[in-house]
Amino acid sequence: MVKHEEKHCPHCNTRFECKVGSIVLCQCTAVTLDEKERDYLREKYDDCLCANCMKKVKAEYHNQLFKNKLKAILGSYYKK
Repeated sequence: MVKHEEKHCPHCNTRFECKVGSIVLCQCTAVTLDEKERDYLREKYDDCLCANCMKKVKAEYHNQLFKNKLKAILGSYYKK
């Protein structure tokens, strides 16, 4: 039987069980990420995040993309 690893989310410090040995049962499979979203997560964190934080960081990524598009469209009229 595979022993799963107890981890702490580097974003919120919540304890969770990483099931890398049984990846289809792992909590992270509840969050679907495309390659760009995975790259964004890798840039910010060196270890696994809990599923809730994965969702939050995914939303953060898309919010940043949206802001970048607005800035490109509005130019000097863009205000944070």
